[in-house]
Amino acid sequence: MKLEYEKLVGQLKDCCVERPNKNARGNIAGHMAGEPFAKYIYQHLKQLYSANIFYQYEFLNDLYRSNPTVITAKDRYSLFQSPTVMFLLSRGVKETEEWRPENVFSEKQNDTADILFHNEGYFDLIDIKTTDRNKKGQPPNIISAYKLAKTCALMIDNADYDSFDMHYVSLDWEEQDDKLVCREVHYADLFKENPADLYINWAAALQIQFFVKELKQNWILPREAWAHSFILHFVKSAMQRSIKMKDDYVSPFVKYIDDKDFLAKVRIFENALEHVEKLI
Repeated sequence: MKLEYEKLVGQLKDCCVERPNKNARGNIAGHMAGEPFAKYIYQHLKQLYSANIFYQYEFLNDLYRSNPTVITAKDRYSLFQSPTVMFLLSRGVKETEEWRPENVFSEKQNDTADILFHNEGYFDLIDIKTTDRNKKGQPPNIISAYKLAKTCALMIDNADYDSFDMHYVSLDWEEQDDKLVCREVHYADLFKENPADLYINWAAALQIQFFVKELKQNWILPREAWAHSFILHFVKSAMQRSIKMKDDYVSPFVKYIDDKDFLAKVRIFENALEHVEKLI
């Protein structure tokens, strides 16, 4: 059983949520609008697939709660059949070690998924994106390119290509009275997009950015080929970035580093600073 996205898109069209700050009437930031729509979609999917829908933190809490004798981070990580899914969904070692029934996880904005669909070892990681259709802006952050490259490496190392999918649902909304009304809905499968077409914004923490409705969804090769292709794309982009960093931020100053008088002065200043620190 998997989610039927074509049907979901039709069900979400024209849905509405309360304006988050309707009393203050201030501007609505992206996350502020996204949160109520994400909750709406969660509740909608929960009605359709009650036993299969979770928030990411909710799934982890249920997983660890149902395995009370498993207490180390290593053993809790091993509860995942897929090492790739474990990497995408689990929290850090310290947080995982400290998890207790009285100290459960809560939502984190940098969780990989807004909503999880889980069925017999298969995971669908669903991320909700929202856009004010009357304003122009840059494409939203999707996922760290570095995180995705590590995901691809895990897929390749473990031949782990069928345990999960990653989908994005985008809602374009506009204000109507005290409501935000969804006017357009789009969805996309990350692994149906040509990896070479994914834009990596190195100035925005290596985030992949795109508008869901602008994706071509024309990739037809197997997931293994996608993983290899994305790693190639990521490495090429990183090498180009390193060349630009060297040209812009290293080359103009190399002449100073190569100057013996300059280095001698640096050492004098460093010794003086060390002396002052000892006095303090």
